[in-house]
Amino acid sequence: MAHRERLDAIRAEMRALGIAAYIIPSSDPHISEYLPERYKCIAWASGFTGSAGTLAITEDFAGLWTDSRYFVQANDQLQDTGFDLVKLKVQGAAEYAFWLAETLPAGSKVAFDGNLASLAVAQAVKEALEPIGIQVDGHVDLLDRVWNDRPSLPTAPAYLLSEETTGESSASKIARVKAKLGAKRATAHFISSLDDLAWILNIRGNDVPCNPVVLGFLLIEEERHTLFIDERKLSADDRQKLTDAGIIVEDYAAAFAAVAALQADRIWLDPKRTCFAVYDAVPKTTAIIEDINPSTRLKAIKNEVEIAHTRQAMVKDGIAMTRFFKWVEEHVSDGNLTEISIADKLQAFRAAGTDFVDISFDTIAGYLEHGALPHYKATEASNATLRAAGLLLVDSGGQYKDGTTDITRVISLGETTDAERADYTIVLKGTIEGSLAVFPKGTRGYQIDAITRRPIWENLRNYGHGTGHGVGFFLNVHEGPHTFNPSNVDIPVEEGMITSIEPGLYREGAYGIRIENLVLSKDLESNQFGEFMHFETLTICYIATDLVDKSLLDQKHMDWLNSYNSWVFEQLVSHLTEEEAAWLKEKTRAV
Repeated sequence: MAHRERLDAIRAEMRALGIAAYIIPSSDPHISEYLPERYKCIAWASGFTGSAGTLAITEDFAGLWTDSRYFVQANDQLQDTGFDLVKLKVQGAAEYAFWLAETLPAGSKVAFDGNLASLAVAQAVKEALEPIGIQVDGHVDLLDRVWNDRPSLPTAPAYLLSEETTGESSASKIARVKAKLGAKRATAHFISSLDDLAWILNIRGNDVPCNPVVLGFLLIEEERHTLFIDERKLSADDRQKLTDAGIIVEDYAAAFAAVAALQADRIWLDPKRTCFAVYDAVPKTTAIIEDINPSTRLKAIKNEVEIAHTRQAMVKDGIAMTRFFKWVEEHVSDGNLTEISIADKLQAFRAAGTDFVDISFDTIAGYLEHGALPHYKATEASNATLRAAGLLLVDSGGQYKDGTTDITRVISLGETTDAERADYTIVLKGTIEGSLAVFPKGTRGYQIDAITRRPIWENLRNYGHGTGHGVGFFLNVHEGPHTFNPSNVDIPVEEGMITSIEPGLYREGAYGIRIENLVLSKDLESNQFGEFMHFETLTICYIATDLVDKSLLDQKHMDWLNSYNSWVFEQLVSHLTEEEAAWLKEKTRAV
């Protein structure tokens, strides 16, 4: 079916059930950012493939509510689908619920699939609509009625990581989680989020592209710990290891029934990482504690084993990036490089190294105006051919058995303009300012965000995305709970956190610039004025200097850039051929 036919089929089901509006979130029962094929519902219904958005469908209007990162992409992908782009004013806000409140008459019925909506989303919808007499039903899966060839759940094998890799046993992690539960007198904890489950049990899989996770739920009780998983995913040896660790294995489909049968006094649920269907299954006799999963905070702070392994992964990634940019420079004049072909080549360079598992997200290879789309992914229709001119932005990452990487670089493929060099240098100053930040313990991410943006603001420029996100250890490339963005997120920057610093500038229709490194938060000094922290840069890849306008840099920025590039060369030179080393030596020559 074409997208218009799919929309017609959904509306026919709505009419049959007396539903005035149907909401489709971008999520799954685990409230994941990246989804198995079965749960790519927004893409199936509307054609929009971005990772953040919500569809709201009424009889005479169908809209996609999404934020500024996806405006250009959505405008393109929604053409002739019957869906219109509705631009969010506040990222993540349930503005579609307020629109429905203004649009629908009292007595109307609004529905959604509670397996796809987080508790927080469901509450926002209910709070906006129910007080004005609009009925909300969170147990309606319309798509299963009309999606005839809907994919099945993935069946890829799962596997356990050794304590030598993770630095901590699952038994120790469960004990730490239970200590947090005890502090709030919770007697049960249901975990839906796949990265939390993976971290606690030291388990990995291949159920979601780019994320080494396995579909499952984990129920932690005082005397019993149950993993709900497709048992066919586990080898006999791994199942025995789980049993030895006190983990009972039950079928994936039994999870919701287990919640409904709970006899716990108090259960801890994360409202942003738990679907409404789970929340609604909790017995009325069980009190619900709504708070962030304890494991989310715990796994954000990497132990020394994870940090040491991550440093190894950075070397492997730096080798691949060096060979990739050398290859692009040498072959761009051939006239046959495209955005898709260079993304494939970069993946091949990474795969040629040891312990590579997958890319950590779809590579963003944006040439010229495509670089101005922060979440661009080339398609056959948009696939641009590179020429020996203009700017190329490449945002990419790898999943290695010893770490997760995420890096963005911009290079010139030919002559550049004064405006391009100025924008590049201003963004570079932001990256350097964030990297050099020294701050008191207890500092929040929005303060690091402001430090990074200051040189960009000073030039009357800004960017519409966050400055940084947490990164997992051989896990999700986007990891909470901390973030470097303007939002007042009350999570301190703590020692052991790995976070990106990635300011940018985007000239729609012309070019985009973003320079991203991963940094490790570290304690610096304690004195009479308090305890202070700083960052160690982990990413190992040269930053192009031919785009730098030296007149816009202070000496401290010049010193940092020269020191960083020199360090990159020292870290990688012994792993490169003589020709590669000579090329990198030139690229890292002091400004």
